[in-house]
Amino acid sequence: MTPSDRFATIGVAGGGAFGAALALAAARAGRRVILWARDAEAVAIMRESRAVPRLPGATLPESVTPVAEMAALSQARALILAVPTQALRPVCADLARALPAGLPAISAAKGIEQKSGLFTTQIVAELWPGAVPAILSGPSFAADIARGLPTALTLAASDAALAQDLAEVLSSASLRIYHSNDPRGVEIGGAAKNVLAIAAGIAIGLGYGESARAALVARGFAELRRFGEAFGVQSETLMGLSGLGDVVLSCASAQSRNFAYGLALGQGRSPAEAAGGKLAEGAFTAAILAEMAQARQIETPIAEAVAAIIAGEVGVREAVAGLLARPIRAEN
Repeated sequence: MTPSDRFATIGVAGGGAFGAALALAAARAGRRVILWARDAEAVAIMRESRAVPRLPGATLPESVTPVAEMAALSQARALILAVPTQALRPVCADLARALPAGLPAISAAKGIEQKSGLFTTQIVAELWPGAVPAILSGPSFAADIARGLPTALTLAASDAALAQDLAEVLSSASLRIYHSNDPRGVEIGGAAKNVLAIAAGIAIGLGYGESARAALVARGFAELRRFGEAFGVQSETLMGLSGLGDVVLSCASAQSRNFAYGLALGQGRSPAEAAGGKLAEGAFTAAILAEMAQARQIETPIAEAVAAIIAGEVGVREAVAGLLARPIRAEN
């Protein structure tokens, strides 16, 4: 059986903007797609009008079937989990009860679980032991994927052959997916870049200019690299799409929720006001990332500063002043 035959049907758990965009991408790749959302009203709208409430302008083709019953995902041969990191645990527990064992479960979330310090593939493995965890990440906005604009991502799994098969069947003319056997490296890039995007937004919000943003991003990437090396990840992964590529996108565009969150903080809004009702994964990741780094004696002053700002322990200007006052040292 060819990979295309084996993975003819793909399930997507999560009917938000990114989940719907990935459902559209899988359909363009020739897959039949089952799109599950918990919101029955949103599912009804998608069924009747083919419009996506969370993704204006998008139209679902007939090859995408919106469902509100999780058991309907049992028809899928691989699952994409388009669920925020902090909400992934209960969804995986429900999926474990509803679906058969052996399904590849591809997390599309970028973060670290705040309470446990687990990465998303670890959450999948713990709550859904019958699944085969994988991770999909890289520089991408839901709107770009939905419109079919050229985008490149990385799909990683411990099983290199499985990662290659999934990358091939989910790729299309507009979405190129590279494969990797370094899921932890891909996860660390996706989680840490969100924190760096908040820091970049803060710098711009304070009016510090592009030179400051560039310096902050470069030094922040050095933190990301040190953190990744402590977990034994491949340097090529950190320099690739899911690491450096995603840092470049998220730290340079107000389309990034994390950058927009940091921008609002830099402009004087409180952490609660800055969120504006939207999810910024980095706001949850900053503290646990800094805590995990400290436990391993890894220097991450930018992540620590972002965590302190979000916790209300320090003001934005005071935090930046603290970074600028750090001892002069060799660049590494």
